[in-house]
Formats: sequence, structure tokens, C-alpha cells
Amino acid sequence: MAGKIIKLLDFKKVKDGKYLKNYELTYLNKAGKEKKYEIVSRRELASADELGGKPSGVSIVATCGDKLLLLHEFRMGINQTIYNLCAGMIEQDESVEDCISRELYEETGLTVKNIKKILPPSYAAVAISDTTTYIAFVEVNEVFEDHSSDNEQIEAGFYTRNEVKKLLETEPFSSRAQLAAYFFAEQIRL
Repeated sequence: MAGKIIKLLDFKKVKDGKYLKNYELTYLNKAGKEKKYEIVSRRELASADELGGKPSGVSIVATCGDKLLLLHEFRMGINQTIYNLCAGMIEQDESVEDCISRELYEETGLTVKNIKKILPPSYAAVAISDTTTYIAFVEVNEVFEDHSSDNEQIEAGFYTRNEVKKLLETEPFSSRAQLAAYFFAEQIRL
């Protein structure tokens, strides 16, 4: 089987939802058999060449002094409350920096003091979607205000390293927030 590669044979949209588009990809696998694979995208795609082509959002790792911002929020997709990062979708013609400021303000009332780093876009859920997002590291001011929408249930808070360590042992997290929280709690610098 050495040298065999998986090859895309067909790409088609199968459903057009309000927020997500469903696509079916047909591959020729390494054994020479067809494999159907389903994905969702936030965008209208004309071909497989457009998969992952345009970042759609940002996840924000925010600190205030020596504390990490975590959102304790209800997520409809899993019907439970988890710890998460502040995050959101980039609006049409909005810069990544403007999206960071807007999402922080909308979800927490916080304002940006300093954007330390914005990583290049990465895939958010490679098993089911072509969605790519930026990860941003920022310092924020410490005054909370609730500006969340009627469809959001968010409690924002700043947590010390020890508090984060305890949460990591007992509470559910999104994977991106769990990874950021672990590195923060362990004081690991990359």
C-alpha cells in the first residue's frame, strides 16, 4: 500500500441550512474503494478547492494581570454549561482586531489593553468542518458588563492559576479553552 494516496472524486452540497451548509465528499481510499464523507461549512463553497479558504472567527485567550479570562457559558450544541474562551464570528469587512474588540465587549463588557499575538488561522473541528479561526492572545481591562444577547448565557470571570488547575480537574471545557487553561495554569510558555 506504500505510495497509495487518498483522492477526491466528487464534491457536492447536500443541504443548505440557515447557518451551516452540508457537503458530501466522495474519495477513492488507499484500497481503491469509494468513501463518502460529510462535512459542514459556514460558507457557500463552489468546489473543494475553497475548503478552509477564509477564516470565519476568532478565539481569544485573554488575561488581566496574572488571571485568565474564562467564560462559563451554556452551549446549545451540547445542551450544557462549560468553560470556554471568548470567541465569535468575523463580520463582513471586519478586521480580526476589530472582531476581537467587539466580541470581548459583547460577551463580557471588557476592553482590549494590548493584543499580544494573533496566530495564523487554524482548523476548529477538522473531523466535521472546514471552519478556520484565529487564536488571539490579549490583555484586557478588568471591568465586566453584561452585553450578551438573549440567546447567550454567559458568566465571565478572571481565574488565578490555582483556580484554573482546580477547574481543569472537575469541570467540562471546550478543547481550545482546556488547552489554553492548562498552559496558563502550568505557566508553560511556548
